[in-house]
Amino acid sequence: MAPLSWVGIVRLGLVQTSLGAIIVLLTSTLNRVMVVELLLPASVPGALVALHYAVQLLRPRWGHGSDMGGRRTTWIIGGMGVLACGAVLAAVATALVASRFHEGMALLVAAFLLIGIGVGASGTSLLALLAERVAPGRKAAAGAIVWIMMIAGFVVTASAAGHFLDPFSLERLVIVTAVVSAVALAVTVLALVGVEGSTAARKVRRPAPLARTPFRKALREVWSESEARRFTIFVFVSMLAYSAQDLILEPFAGIVFAYTPGESTKLSGLQNAGVLVGMILVGVAGGGFGQGSKVTLTRWAMGGCVLSATALATLALAGLFGPHWPLTPIVVALGFGNGVFAVAAIGSMMSLAGSGTANREGTRVGLWGAAQGIAFGLGGLAGTMAVDLGRWLTGSQAAAYAGVFALEASLFLVAAWLAAQSIPGSAEASSAVLEDEGALRADAA
Repeated sequence: MAPLSWVGIVRLGLVQTSLGAIIVLLTSTLNRVMVVELLLPASVPGALVALHYAVQLLRPRWGHGSDMGGRRTTWIIGGMGVLACGAVLAAVATALVASRFHEGMALLVAAFLLIGIGVGASGTSLLALLAERVAPGRKAAAGAIVWIMMIAGFVVTASAAGHFLDPFSLERLVIVTAVVSAVALAVTVLALVGVEGSTAARKVRRPAPLARTPFRKALREVWSESEARRFTIFVFVSMLAYSAQDLILEPFAGIVFAYTPGESTKLSGLQNAGVLVGMILVGVAGGGFGQGSKVTLTRWAMGGCVLSATALATLALAGLFGPHWPLTPIVVALGFGNGVFAVAAIGSMMSLAGSGTANREGTRVGLWGAAQGIAFGLGGLAGTMAVDLGRWLTGSQAAAYAGVFALEASLFLVAAWLAAQSIPGSAEASSAVLEDEGALRADAA
């Protein structure tokens, strides 16, 4: 069966857009409502998001399941359906917390378990399908395109939801979440029609003897691959640095800068717009779209980490000096740095997913997804708990947020150093899309 065309890649990107549309409401808007409107400790949404990431430790198992010869489309659509149901339940539960706290919290726990299952099952199988169906020379580009489309989902949803959430009410929150979830599920189903191909074509791509390999053996085989193992470690550390900001930025804007829910949601949209610009710029300048470049993925990853650290350090100063600081350009710069870093890592991931033992795309992507999930769960929870601890120690909410942003900046600098240690092998594996292939291989040797 012929590899996916650019149109086919964009169609799969629409699925990632749908994932992003739902996720941005959960990680940005719902957690801000809990902290600012419902006056819950920041660690409550942090613990809920950590729970949904903990469930994603099962990503390698789900990826292996889709490797075993079944339709990846079924896993993707099923996971998206579970995610949509979990998102609506989470909005309903958030509204319920205001009047019936214990019942609402119990529903929130159930909702975030569903969210974790949905994101893990659909996201892992989607990336595995990309790695399987995309031609080798297009894999880095496909990864960049799909992630850019996910960020576009963040931007569009945050902006539209911010508009419809004002004047804010809990009922309006439930309605907006339900509409976004329904549209995302419908787009996913339509985008996947005919993409995976016939049963016969799938059997050719995934031979039965390999597909029946037990999960534990398949996971051991993947972990024994030095490049896959190094990349797993880099993903964990870099995502730990990346994730701690997610759950505290909107509450920070609401508490220190007096933003309304609609305004802080729009601010999140601007941050993701910065991510989008960073991804596009590096994708073009760094050869992410198939054009050669003398700049390696390693340098882009390091540069993005340093840019993110600088923006976070500036954000810490904004927290100390108050609402007169220009918050919006700092947040956009943070998003830009995140985008520069992320697109380099994504390009490496897509190139590495199909390397090593054959028919392990799902297991390999699942392993990296689990590393990301652990890091995001720890980062989100640690960030929110650090805010609560800092508030208790200093008696100042602004100082608490400033301290956490400064710690995140330090983590990004560590991630930049780890990029130099961890990604060189990935850059070698991605050299098919770079002009300086010979130089990269010489450096790796």
